[in-house]
Amino acid sequence: MNFCSQCGEKVRFAVPEGDDRSRYLCDACGTIHYQNPRIVAGTLPISGSKVLLCKRAIAPRKGYWTLPAGYMENAETTQQAAMRETWEEAFAEVNLGELYTLIDLPHINQVYMIFLADLLGGFSAGPESLEVALFEEHEIPWDALAFPTIERTLQHYYADRKNVADRKNVADQKSAAERDNAAAPVGTDYPLHSSTIMPEDRERYFGSA
Repeated sequence: MNFCSQCGEKVRFAVPEGDDRSRYLCDACGTIHYQNPRIVAGTLPISGSKVLLCKRAIAPRKGYWTLPAGYMENAETTQQAAMRETWEEAFAEVNLGELYTLIDLPHINQVYMIFLADLLGGFSAGPESLEVALFEEHEIPWDALAFPTIERTLQHYYADRKNVADRKNVADQKSAAERDNAAAPVGTDYPLHSSTIMPEDRERYFGSA
């Protein structure tokens, strides 16, 4: 930032009185410009055993595959942002589930919030997507994913799905009464995963730049 968005005068980067970190300060009008992390909200759309991915039509990482997600807008909830981005990028309507991955990227001032979602109908490429498609686990283009946040979310999902299937196999060996008592409510099988992406994780996608 070089100029104040309030009055147009030049700003300086310094620690305001009573603060503990540097901000952009305007001496002309007294405005302190606070800059905060941006929230990226999106979904992990599921249809049966398949996951919906979008091939990006814009930079960064044009031509690589991602989950539908984008920056949250003012005056909307994280759930609304996730559903809006899913529609804008994949023209897909979803039944939104629980928050699934919460991923901090402090080196680029972002927080990813990805929700589980059931795909309700059809889909097609939105203006920010070259292509939209459903993938089985063995079809996921791991070497062509756009971001480490997407890779991590998919890794969590397939690990959780395997754990759920393993527990179901064990439950199927019990009596019907035991199985009924052990049954968990829908949506409780997949835990919330909270983690941090470090610069070295991101370098695998973007290099050292």
